Amino acid sequence: MVFSVPVTVRGYELDTQGHLNQAVYLQYTEHARWEMLRAAGIGQNDLIAGGIGPVVLEANIKYLRELRGGDEVDVSCEFDWAEGKIFQFNQRIVKKDGTVCADIVLVGGILDLVARKLVPNPAERLAAVASDPAVLGL
Repeated sequence: MVFSVPVTVRGYELDTQGHLNQAVYLQYTEHARWEMLRAAGIGQNDLIAGGIGPVVLEANIKYLRELRGGDEVDVSCEFDWAEGKIFQFNQRIVKKDGTVCADIVLVGGILDLVARKLVPNPAERLAAVASDPAVLGL
């Protein structure tokens, strides 16, 4: 399942060339991931109470088109579950006219907040906390 959230590029997010600062792309993708968890019925307090938290282990961004102040985009997020402790997030930032501005691939895991190690079954652990695990592709 592909989940997405709308975002409008704000003036204070621009760099000296007048386009979206490179670091803000990661903020947009993180916003989409938290909104996806929220849509699945998982809040930060739920994660903390469950003794777990999502972590990003690796990020790869392909910048394809610039974004400027006032541009309206959709930021998508889709889990790509695998065996083991890690999974992949596939994310895309797309203008309302369909122009793909960035492709982002993140490798993530779920951290046991006490042991400070990745849990061996991240999909299962998130599904146990979610009220709607289908949003997470589970």
